[in-house]
Amino acid sequence: MKGVSFITDETKQKRFVQIELEQLEKHQDKVEDLLDVIIAESRKEDEEVSWDEIKKQLKKSGKL
Repeated sequence: MKGVSFITDETKQKRFVQIELEQLEKHQDKVEDLLDVIIAESRKEDEEVSWDEIKKQLKKSGKL
């Protein structure tokens, strides 16, 4: 893909993606969707907290 490069480690495994800023701007909505998926995937093992518990915490801290 134009404007996208993969950077490999010493064992030739793809480790990083380098994307030209022009391409990021052109496809900003798609990049944001991709980042959302990456973040969600990285948090799938996190402990779940109920909405009621979150509301309690926010009220206790004065943020709600």
